[in-house]
Amino acid sequence: MNHDLSRILRTSLLALCMTSAFAAPSTPEPQDKLDAVRAQIEAKQWDRAIEELKRVNDTGSAEWNNLMGYSLRKAKTPDLDASEKFYDDALRIDPRHRGTLEYSGELYLMKGDLAMAEKRLAALDKICALPCSEYTNLKKAIARYKAAGNKSVSPGY
Repeated sequence: MNHDLSRILRTSLLALCMTSAFAAPSTPEPQDKLDAVRAQIEAKQWDRAIEELKRVNDTGSAEWNNLMGYSLRKAKTPDLDASEKFYDDALRIDPRHRGTLEYSGELYLMKGDLAMAEKRLAALDKICALPCSEYTNLKKAIARYKAAGNKSVSPGY
């Protein structure tokens, strides 16, 4: 009886191995639809990033709105009002989106609104378990702003 069970198990295992060997190859994970945008941003190609974001058109995504706000803010001719709108949309979708909290804080410094930048810093302080880079970056930007007499010292925020 044990011999029959052993034979059945071996046969089943062999059949399973053969099925796996001839199965279709696994498909790779789909590429993030915002990878091309991130590459354009990394290359400081703001207009191309904006065009790619328009092509993707994922307005229901906090990250999409964050990247659109960032690209508009960094563009050769920044559109701060449109940038703020996209940051606000991102935070409506995900109020804890750390990148948006940092970048919108930097936007508020560019607009001369220290109080709003400090609100964003306080929000980051609450959600970052350890000091996170977004918190640290915004804190440094606020310190530079204050050291410059409450003036935006760098359009490169």
